[in-house]
Amino acid sequence: MNIILLGPPGAGKGTQARILMETRGLVQLSTGDMLRAAVAAGTEVGRQAEAVMKAGGLVSDAIVVGVVGERLDQPDVAQGVIFDGFPRTTPQAEALDRLLAAKGMALDAVIDMQVDDAAMVHRVAGRYTCANCGEGYHDTDKKPSVDGVCDKCGATEFKRRKDDNAETVAARLREYHAETAPLIAYYSAAGKLKAVDGMAEIGAVTAAIAAALDAVS
Repeated sequence: MNIILLGPPGAGKGTQARILMETRGLVQLSTGDMLRAAVAAGTEVGRQAEAVMKAGGLVSDAIVVGVVGERLDQPDVAQGVIFDGFPRTTPQAEALDRLLAAKGMALDAVIDMQVDDAAMVHRVAGRYTCANCGEGYHDTDKKPSVDGVCDKCGATEFKRRKDDNAETVAARLREYHAETAPLIAYYSAAGKLKAVDGMAEIGAVTAAIAAALDAVS
């Protein structure tokens, strides 16, 4: 099964992707990770991407699609993939459709994790993680049981992303909605879109995604 998780930063895509990897054997494909891996491996597309990035340019859709295509040829994706951060535009969505068709593959579902913007600003602006194990916490919604001590590993060092502040989060949400609205229309027209409440409790979101995927599998 091949799916796309749509949702703004902080919507919980990473959490749900990890659950899908564990429960369904899917492989999460992050555009950034794939580009870095292709550059490190010195593949043809990786060399093209490296040249563009060294020159300070933006990697073209053609290069991104090429990197995705190389990754889909690897054997570990046999059970299916979760596309993370791609596609971002309608032309990229169309290119992905062509790429999958050329490889005898198909996109099964697009999960739209819908959010409330004001609540999302609160959620993201207050989040931080354990510097040791990556366990996530929040200033008000999920504090460690013992202040300053990670519940999972007992570490006492925590970190917070510099761009996790209210102003930056609000700007990222506006950008996300502007970029994603055409994708929602595109995949809705294709009958692939499945909407879930991204603001619900993690278990409820997991159950909603599972139900949506079971309906198309």
